[in-house]
Amino acid sequence: MNTPALRQSSDDGRTNGHSAGLSLNGFFSPRSIAVVGASETSYWGRNIFRNLKAQGFEGRIVPVNPKRRTIFGIPCLASLRDLKEPVDLVYIATPTDFVGSVLDDASSVGIRNAVIIAAGFGESGAHDRQRELQDKAAAHGITILGPNCPGFVNIAEGVSAYGQEIPAGMKSGNVSIVLQSGALATVIMRLARTHGIGVSKLICMGNEAIVDTADVIEHLIADGETRVIAIFAEQFRNGRRFLDLARQALVAGKAIVVLKAGRTPEGQKAALAHTGAVAGDEAVVDAALRQVGVARVRSLEELLITAGLFASGVHIKGARMGAVTASGGACDIIADRASDEGLELPGFSPETRKALADYLPSFATVQNPLDTAAVDTLRETGTPAVPMDVVAEIVSRDPNIDFVLYLGFNVVPQTRPDDAAAEKEAARMAYVRDMLDKSPVAIVPVSLSCMEVGPFARELYDANRIFMLGGIEFGMTALGHCVRWQKARSAALAAGKAETPAPAITLHDSRKGPWSEYAGRELLEASGVPLVPAELVNDAQEAVIAAEKLGYPVVLKICAAEIAHKSDVGGVALDLQTAEAVRDAYERVAAAGRRVAGANVEGVLVSPMRPRGVELFAGVTIDPSFGPTLAVGLGGIWIETLKDVSLRVLPVTQDDIQTMLRSLRASPLLNGARGGPKVDIAKAAAAIHRITQASLSLGDQVQAFEINPLWCLEDKVEALDVLIVTEG
Repeated sequence: MNTPALRQSSDDGRTNGHSAGLSLNGFFSPRSIAVVGASETSYWGRNIFRNLKAQGFEGRIVPVNPKRRTIFGIPCLASLRDLKEPVDLVYIATPTDFVGSVLDDASSVGIRNAVIIAAGFGESGAHDRQRELQDKAAAHGITILGPNCPGFVNIAEGVSAYGQEIPAGMKSGNVSIVLQSGALATVIMRLARTHGIGVSKLICMGNEAIVDTADVIEHLIADGETRVIAIFAEQFRNGRRFLDLARQALVAGKAIVVLKAGRTPEGQKAALAHTGAVAGDEAVVDAALRQVGVARVRSLEELLITAGLFASGVHIKGARMGAVTASGGACDIIADRASDEGLELPGFSPETRKALADYLPSFATVQNPLDTAAVDTLRETGTPAVPMDVVAEIVSRDPNIDFVLYLGFNVVPQTRPDDAAAEKEAARMAYVRDMLDKSPVAIVPVSLSCMEVGPFARELYDANRIFMLGGIEFGMTALGHCVRWQKARSAALAAGKAETPAPAITLHDSRKGPWSEYAGRELLEASGVPLVPAELVNDAQEAVIAAEKLGYPVVLKICAAEIAHKSDVGGVALDLQTAEAVRDAYERVAAAGRRVAGANVEGVLVSPMRPRGVELFAGVTIDPSFGPTLAVGLGGIWIETLKDVSLRVLPVTQDDIQTMLRSLRASPLLNGARGGPKVDIAKAAAAIHRITQASLSLGDQVQAFEINPLWCLEDKVEALDVLIVTEG
């Protein structure tokens, strides 16, 4: 029995949490289904019965409609209350106003699973109505898919509770599809059929009143019929839970492919901070998904073709690609797209070059990508293989190659030829299957265009378990995703348990809104962040004493929580070399602070002036879906000018931060480019890691947490300025 936990609803009537322990075991595999509102004349009523028949459903079907005696020849009940025993699932196809009473009827006879097709709930602004539905479902212990949901299809088990058309000829396989838009379901199934992609389950989410996308993902990770989870998402309602599940899927060897549409509804809250300006919503989504090995795609075609490649079971060892094609133009396209996807095209080994030169026509150029120069018209193999198949085998044995992209299938007839030709093609495909199985590296077939494969060719490919990547464009993108996923999975398996956040620090529990720099320094110091020395003074003589103690030259800065950008108001004085200069500067800086209306000036900070080094930026902001997110980049004025940042959702390790720093376009500057100062990247990463721990210690209250700049020179690392904003 599935008993959903009561969820707390958000203002729009959708769930904003998740139900710990919500089990979907059996929900998508019912052996008996009642259809309330069943009809031979309605669109939904016709389709639900036709789909069940087409799927070969062998279980019990119970139509429920008080105005009918039979529907499609099946005896009809007037009410669910007339059932002698409960069914596994009820499909509710009634108008919106009747849904609640149907749930009452279902509960009275022990039904615990329901799909609700009716709209007119949270999606239309009727949030109170959706909350009432949630409360009723929770009270009855009924698990709901929907409302505003056409249902689901389970092709692997021959069952559906789905009120739209299921295209004929769908192939059973191990891709499960989760959609936050039911209107896309049928077109996605047609795309899967066109590209020969086998589908296990397709699940439309609707308004997610009880069952949400994360619940379904959790179920599919444990599902033995699912190898790949393809998702169309309009939003991540609980990004932290999604990331946790994505990590589980990665370790379990199940790929997740996501087409994320739209933008998060909430911008960054802390206008005083730089981080929100450079860590935009979509940039955070990209970083978060990449961090857990999720392949983010940009179109429905890319979604399905990438999922199909993962589902084919191909194992790609690395990024070194060998490409075999019969077109010089295709070689140029492949070379460009390989660069886009971060794939390498290494030169062939001397042994491979000799073998290819001996086999190819004399006018062929032996290079990678390889144009086989019409070899199919000039040679015979003496086997069912064509000469291009032999070339692919030669390339696959090259020690410099991790996988082979093979465009040698364009000669396969798209429609059935005469019997003799069909037999010849069938023999070749059997040979190719054996070649793929025995190859030391993956040989990945790809068609020249995404619509090239016809019915006869598809028949041969399916019979020999050959997955044909749909065109160079989508094929190369899918391969890039696959290589990145393999790398992410290897890293996840090699990594130990994720670090846990530092315990909360209670220095400033009552502090709200912007913090003064002095208060921020106290928190950083308690967290072990290296700081430039500083003293807070309240008159010119104290400033001189502090300067002489710290050593000239010095910097003076106004210290007030309300003055975040001190230089904008004249609250900073640099490179002060003498006591007289310090006295004069103190008066100017203090006066600048007094001119800011409402500023509670704590004093003036005196710090030693640091020599030229590399200035970094480290900032933490709160993404509305994924939570605390770290941005690192060049500091000072360059952070917003260049917007060259690397992003990661917290928590992160020191190794993660080193990777982030090395991924910057400006990373050569960290290594002393053009004779400049160098950075000890390991020490900088250690300091930034402590900064992240300090930010996490503030819990949910932090809005912005920035160090700009973090000064680095060789093995010296110091925070020169800090900005902290907590919820006020």
